[in-house]
Amino acid sequence: MSKIEAKILMVDDDEDILLAGKLFLKQHISFVHTEKKPENIPNLLQNENYDLILLDMNFSPDATSGKEGFYWMNKIIETDPKAVVILITGYGDIELAVQGIKEGATNFLLKPWDNKKLLATISTTLQLRKSKIELDDLRSKQKILNADQDLVYNNMVGQSPAMLKVLNTVNKIAKTEANILILGENGTGKELIARAIHKSSNRKDEAFISVDLGAISESLFESELFGFKKGSFTDAKEDRAGRFEAANKGTIFLDEIGNLSLGLQSKLLSVLQNRKVIRLGTNKEIPIDVRLVCATNMPLYQMVKENRFRQDLLYRINTVEVPLPSLRERQEDIGPLVEHFLDIYCNKYKTTKKRLNSSTLKRLEKHHWPGNIRELQHSVERAVIMGESNILEPSDFFLSQSDEEKSSETHSSSMNIEETEKMLIRKVIDKHGGNISKASKELGLTRASLYRRIEKYDL
Repeated sequence: MSKIEAKILMVDDDEDILLAGKLFLKQHISFVHTEKKPENIPNLLQNENYDLILLDMNFSPDATSGKEGFYWMNKIIETDPKAVVILITGYGDIELAVQGIKEGATNFLLKPWDNKKLLATISTTLQLRKSKIELDDLRSKQKILNADQDLVYNNMVGQSPAMLKVLNTVNKIAKTEANILILGENGTGKELIARAIHKSSNRKDEAFISVDLGAISESLFESELFGFKKGSFTDAKEDRAGRFEAANKGTIFLDEIGNLSLGLQSKLLSVLQNRKVIRLGTNKEIPIDVRLVCATNMPLYQMVKENRFRQDLLYRINTVEVPLPSLRERQEDIGPLVEHFLDIYCNKYKTTKKRLNSSTLKRLEKHHWPGNIRELQHSVERAVIMGESNILEPSDFFLSQSDEEKSSETHSSSMNIEETEKMLIRKVIDKHGGNISKASKELGLTRASLYRRIEKYDL
């Protein structure tokens, strides 16, 4: 008969009881720890995750009131609200049993116990704990998923050779457990590809958790990704699972991984190597089982040479690389993408169906699209809102004249200083997802100066 995989702590001042309990339980439970001194309980709980605690109710000589047991039970629950406690007493006082259950105990046993009853009670209680943990995990996942529920993710559109190559790679790697690194400019659909990998993987029925590392400050990195214990910092008003725990059994997508500082890279590498997280405010290791997909628009290999990105972390995350083409490299997909977004936004704004004429499509195909699909999507939405006719003209898309050249090389050679500055500002703002503080810092401008240029160039 195989043992039950569980960790049990037994606390009693009677060494004979501890010895007898441990000898019996070790035959059926994988890990049993005994403790004679209840004052050691807090330290034990800080360093180990126990699935169940058997707690004596009286520790002082001749004590029969159960007050000590209630005191330590409350300490246990205060330290770990998920703790499962079975109270043990040698005095068959039903009132104590009722009071113990009311104050947080899961069950109650009398000494001397019957071994079969002891094992049955432990087995039942462990099942209850498992159900409770699964429910708490589900709630934590739901909180994270609810935060993203207003985001709309659409099916991939495109039949260009460049996109067919990407989709062929996705089909090859999706069923594996390989770590994936998606490379591409901002707005090329890196998260869409990550979701496609997840949906085609063996983990498709589990959670897909997306994390924008560029939007998480250094001070919040550990609490967001690894979770925290109630009271571990000022706003920690409840225990909270981190993104890695929420993604357990599923896929975690770490976007903008190139933005991490070296210190945070080290912390992330440790988690990826050990497959364990430690919530802030605890010392307990929590095993995780996640499929890792990362993405960046930054030159990681160059950053490794410049000692700005850890080489060992790069090797850890890029078992397979998936480079995404820019929109200007897949011009034949612009027409289908525009039709796709027209369907979405005409339906969203409840307008009659709008379409392009041939001159408008040609104009869109000539545009440089530094913001890629995201820029195209925003342009279509704006055209649906502002267009006067059901046939959209080039003017409805507010495209700059400087982008009419057919190639980026010709485009670059003909630009004047203002046009170059305008394109650079737009690209940096897109890179930081509209965050003016980060964009102004990278451009070497004050926020006020950047706002003046945004107004000047009508960005």
